[in-house]
Amino acid sequence: MKKVSCEGLLDTQKLAQDLAKQIKKGDVICLDGDLGAGKTAFTGFLLKALGVQEESIPSPTFSIVNEYQTKLFTIYHFDAYRLANSEEIFDNGFDEYIYSDAISVIEWASIVMDALPKNRWEIIITKDLEKGEEYRDFSISKEGK
Repeated sequence: MKKVSCEGLLDTQKLAQDLAKQIKKGDVICLDGDLGAGKTAFTGFLLKALGVQEESIPSPTFSIVNEYQTKLFTIYHFDAYRLANSEEIFDNGFDEYIYSDAISVIEWASIVMDALPKNRWEIIITKDLEKGEEYRDFSISKEGK
């Protein structure tokens, strides 16, 4: 497990850019952290680093999944926050998304962890307000590979 501290959004953006260089087709990136920890901000930076051209990359809180197309691959951005358990995500065709050659980024992944492949990235974001409003600690691991 790799631990990285980010003192602000520029550090977070750089971390996302560094991670994007390691991501390959078919990878699943799982994000967890408290409400307001920065999952959506990090995802926005990551998707931009992967080549998404959209100006805004909102969290798909109500639609559950947003799809983005880059020159190299498709990216699915999930938000499991509103789901009660992993059974609900299959109603959205989750297995067809997640077990493809697309990249999948899942916010609140712990809610659907039992439905995820063993081969995945896990990123846990924690904030430390004593160190600053934008300070975040990232714990990053690549499971099953």
